Amino acid sequence: MGSVKEQSIWIGVDVGTTGVRAIAYEASGVSRAAAEAFYPLRTPHPDWAEERPSEILAATEQVVREAADALRHQGRIPSGIALSTVMHSLIPLDAEKKPLSDMQTWADSRSAGIVRALKETEPALCRSFYERTGCPMHACYPLAKILWLKENRPELFARTKFIGSIKDHLFHAFTGEFLIDRSTASTTALYNARALAWDAEILKFIGTAEEMLPPVVSTTEARALTAAAAERMHLTAGLPVVIGATDGVLVNVGIGAVAAGQLSATIGTSGAMRMLVGEPRTDEKMRTWCYNLVDGLWVAGGAINNGGMILRWMRDKICHFSEAQMAALDVDAYDLMTMKAAKVAAGADGLILLPFFTGERAPYWNSDLRGLFFGLSLNHSRSHMIRAVMEGICYGMHSVFDALREFGAVRDIRASGSFTKSPLWMQILADVLGEPLVLPSNSEGAAYGAAVLGFISAGEMKGIADTADLVHAKKVYMPDEENHKTYAHLADISGRLYHNLQKEFAEIAAYQADC
Repeated sequence: MGSVKEQSIWIGVDVGTTGVRAIAYEASGVSRAAAEAFYPLRTPHPDWAEERPSEILAATEQVVREAADALRHQGRIPSGIALSTVMHSLIPLDAEKKPLSDMQTWADSRSAGIVRALKETEPALCRSFYERTGCPMHACYPLAKILWLKENRPELFARTKFIGSIKDHLFHAFTGEFLIDRSTASTTALYNARALAWDAEILKFIGTAEEMLPPVVSTTEARALTAAAAERMHLTAGLPVVIGATDGVLVNVGIGAVAAGQLSATIGTSGAMRMLVGEPRTDEKMRTWCYNLVDGLWVAGGAINNGGMILRWMRDKICHFSEAQMAALDVDAYDLMTMKAAKVAAGADGLILLPFFTGERAPYWNSDLRGLFFGLSLNHSRSHMIRAVMEGICYGMHSVFDALREFGAVRDIRASGSFTKSPLWMQILADVLGEPLVLPSNSEGAAYGAAVLGFISAGEMKGIADTADLVHAKKVYMPDEENHKTYAHLADISGRLYHNLQKEFAEIAAYQADC
């Protein structure tokens, strides 16, 4: 009998907000090796959220090297690597395309004042920009970050010869070519989604020449790995590097949510809900964004700023569960918090959290928002607060879900992100949405989605729809009708709190900025 031919392997690289993973996949979705590394998020001033590109590059090369070494021990050789990166990053570059400063991340909201002024004085312009780019006017987008640089760091902007992101920075380090994929370009608020080109009017408005931006290519475009980069990562020179897409849109591919009516629900550091559409789609109320995935396919959705980071805040600042303390008890802090929250009934006895600790993106697009526990009484404990955190984040997800339902009927919702490790949190989201929530067999999302683009680029998969048959339901969380009624009532109160406190949110944000 002849031997069974081994499947080819692509290494999907998922560069996240505070860490990076490299996972080696066969086309079937089976992972053969994985590695993970982390890097710090720097917050030197209020509303600043920066990272060092050199640290991200070093961590990325480390995990690819470790994954490649693990494959070598198995006698396997990767066919290539494909990239997924976070959205909305901005790196000023010199003439040699080297960073001139730390990178502004999506969470950086120092340009909120500029955005606020534009919304007040140029509402028609903001709507026009949104309809052309699919990006609501907000501080997370590079458009606003560039305006802030010009106004507040003119000497730095004068030295800036190129404007980059973490995606083109990594791709340039690996291949020597300065390019950006259409997915990442579509998340800058500078790219015309319908013309498929950098928007000349927007560039003129912010005073930036198109020559400063990288040329835009398809998300399945590949270039050869340089000898120097290959040596650093223990790979073969000339190996194809697929530029890939952004982590947000690749989640849908990785979990098999690739058909009409299928949504992805992700809660990690932040959170998002997304659905595939055949062309750029915008919302009359400007609640959602729309970004490219591959040629002819786009992802409409909305991301909330405040997801698992608020539960981490609860762990560190309120529960004071230190790593040493948990290690001594041989207990995971999040498991302990979940146990405490599970003892509290749905609705946390009327305690509501508005989880706007870092402002908010969808559906409000308001950087002035701040967190608020509402309804506190003497019978509430830390257990109630933990549950209210989980529920409040899910109320935010529901507000995005409401907007997406106007784009078409919902067939199923698939979950991904770190919250899938918590059955309680999964059940809460199913109850809040009032819809079944599917836990797919592969919940890694973006890393596998990136690898899929590698397989497509190499002609080994026809398209992203192929993942529909490869990713199956591991478990389905059915909504509890009574809990859904409770959450519908409290989510309505939560929404009214937001609308009724606009003036107070703006005042407290201004006060905090002066502290």
